[in-house]
Amino acid sequence: MPRTLAHQLLAEHLVEGELVAGSQIAIRIDQTLTQDATGTLVMQELQALGLDRARTECSVQYVDHNLLHTDERNAEDHAFLRSAAQRFGLWFSKPGNGVSHPTHMQRFGIPGKTLAGSDSHTCAAGSLGMLAIGVGGLDVAQAIAGEPLRLRMPEIWGVRLTGALPAWVSAKDVVLEMLRRHTVSGGRGRIIEYHGPGLDGLSAMDRHVIANMGAELGATTTVFPADEAVREFLRGEGRESDFRALAAEDGANYDVTDEIDLSTLEPLIARPSAPDKVVPVREVAGEEISQVVIGSSANPGLRDFAIAAAMVRGRQTRDEVSFDVNPSSRQILRDLTRIGGTTDLITAGARLHQSGCLGCIGMGQAPAVGQNSLRTFPRNFPGRSGTKEDSVWLCSPETAAASALAGVITDPRDLAEDWGMDVPMLDLPADASVNTAMLTEPPPADDAAKVELITGPNISALPELDPLPDSVQAPVLLSVGDDVSTDEISPAGARALPLRSNIPALAEFTFTRLDETYPQRARETGGDHAVVGGDNYGQGSSREHAAITPRHLGLRLVLAKSFARIHFDNLANFGILPVRFTDPGDHDRIGLGDVLSLTGLRDALAAGTELTVHNTTRGEDYRVRHDLSPRQVQAVLHGGVVPLLAAER
Repeated sequence: MPRTLAHQLLAEHLVEGELVAGSQIAIRIDQTLTQDATGTLVMQELQALGLDRARTECSVQYVDHNLLHTDERNAEDHAFLRSAAQRFGLWFSKPGNGVSHPTHMQRFGIPGKTLAGSDSHTCAAGSLGMLAIGVGGLDVAQAIAGEPLRLRMPEIWGVRLTGALPAWVSAKDVVLEMLRRHTVSGGRGRIIEYHGPGLDGLSAMDRHVIANMGAELGATTTVFPADEAVREFLRGEGRESDFRALAAEDGANYDVTDEIDLSTLEPLIARPSAPDKVVPVREVAGEEISQVVIGSSANPGLRDFAIAAAMVRGRQTRDEVSFDVNPSSRQILRDLTRIGGTTDLITAGARLHQSGCLGCIGMGQAPAVGQNSLRTFPRNFPGRSGTKEDSVWLCSPETAAASALAGVITDPRDLAEDWGMDVPMLDLPADASVNTAMLTEPPPADDAAKVELITGPNISALPELDPLPDSVQAPVLLSVGDDVSTDEISPAGARALPLRSNIPALAEFTFTRLDETYPQRARETGGDHAVVGGDNYGQGSSREHAAITPRHLGLRLVLAKSFARIHFDNLANFGILPVRFTDPGDHDRIGLGDVLSLTGLRDALAAGTELTVHNTTRGEDYRVRHDLSPRQVQAVLHGGVVPLLAAER
């Protein structure tokens, strides 16, 4: 049978299982990616695993999320990460070198390779024909140690692109159209594979924009073919020798199909506060704004900054608008400067920030309460910006720049008509300003073994994880609705993120965006407790803090209508039992404070997938199912993956 590209990549790396949708498989991992917001835990996990040296072809530790040194804590974490990268044999990308995803694409991405990253937007590397999957930090630690990545075989969703993008429409509008059609859970359990003649007009970095926000669709990953656009990109990076042509075989059949005629698209925008609240820009035109931010891994290419620079050239952005620019990599900033774009932006009123994630993770650039902020970012979950009552919209660079000039949300086509602005013709350099000065190569193994880890006082040890008891009596401390994100479970932002290496301190922020009393009530409960969730529970960031900190506070059981993939795995990795309701209506039958009971739990988990949860407060029973693999069952029984591995030694 002719194979899709995703099937080819999986088959080349398959070490266990069969490529049948829904079955458990394991694949070999060639490369890994970690960033500072999740990387400190990964390095601590490598210590716990007793790793001597990374066993992947290439592993890279980036510092891109938490760059602001407002006190000593971030500096301590950065020093720890640098020493750990040297000790375990990883490349180290220094603070300010760039956002992990475009930087990895520029320097290390290779068609046909697999990549596991402790960041949900790792899937952006699918733009080069890689099989790149965002997972929890512990899964990345195991991959660095040479273990395969275990997952449930996804369906392959073929999206055929035809036509060409019209004026003032770009790649961000393509993925916003996907979100408009399919919502934040539409890609769950699927790999999205783009194909068709419409690809001819999309550069490798355009594809990065689309692949990056496959995470917002809930997809396992996104894959593009490696064709001439990819060859051209690698040639410009001085790495054409890494190119390998890859595409679906003629006649390949997809499990699910869709088609987008690019010529029919218009500028789109996601309203607050979810990436799938997508409407045409003209539908909301005229809304006043106070901030525009251009940058992030969702619009990271030179073209994305250059189009904005060309639009504001010789003009001034409105006085009432803070116009912020976050270069996605130092290399792109240098190239933007080469073509004069940096000067154009600054002259027009832009505030130029360092190369990194910054406002995308709530580290600076927090907007005012009740005022609209337009961003070329991938996410606008409530409070993610650093402002609890925020109003964040997601859009393309064209819409962002047009709105910064007008002071209100503006369709760039309308601005062009009113101001007589033609679509800027961009003359981008064919060869990038390759910069490797801020990448530190891992030392030889003998030298690495002598490196001592630099551990500051803000870096705590991993919490002790006790085995799952045979009987659980757990009061319900929180009940939430659909699409709760990991940002709402374990917030980022300038207050919480510096504590990412200090689990007891970070635990005090757990669920506080939904219920400020949760940490205190969990401590007062003293023992195990439960949380009830809705559909797509745990969407968004891959941060395993959203499993570790509630576990530290006593969370033992989560009942939900359904789970986002990465968070489900993270819960199992740290010994929390995730189960889903057989009857979703049972979600509304459980009240706060109800005590849920499970007995004979260890035998029941080993025997099958269905369990009975007894509500001792109401005298009711609920049937639930777990979707744990046999390996995950063992992890939960032992209290988590780390104690399971310790028991197997």
